[in-house]
Amino acid sequence: MAKHVSLTPATRLLKENRAIFTEHPYAYLERGGALHSASELGWDPYAVVKTLILQDQDAKPLVVLMHGNRKVSTKNLARQIGAKSVAPCAPEVANRHSGYLVGGTSPFGTRRVMPVYIESTILALPKILINGGQRGYLVGIDPQVCVDLLGARPVQCALAEVLT
Repeated sequence: MAKHVSLTPATRLLKENRAIFTEHPYAYLERGGALHSASELGWDPYAVVKTLILQDQDAKPLVVLMHGNRKVSTKNLARQIGAKSVAPCAPEVANRHSGYLVGGTSPFGTRRVMPVYIESTILALPKILINGGQRGYLVGIDPQVCVDLLGARPVQCALAEVLT
């Protein structure tokens, strides 16, 4: 039986908005990422969505939701969102923007309101696992919740190469 994980800003937001979610705790591994959590939980890494904090050329932060086994084409993303460039934030900067520790970053309940972009193919999945606001804790949701609660805008910026 999976343990119940304490309330996080992410699960608080989901509960306040009556979003249906399931809890999926797992043994966190430093730098294990979505591939590790997918393996631990027996899920396809394509359906385990990672939350990435990036920034544009003016250092304005943004959130990208990407398949666990794909990389983001920052060039394609920048073009689609009208930015000159997009790059990952340093971990300490990402922590400051989101209010979460890298490895436990959820798009829900972030400290700072940021624009959220979601790889469009994620929206075709029936259910995804996404970080629930702490390391070693994912929540299972309908991907449409990301659009409904976060205003996530679909983009096409996944690189074709598959991470293993």
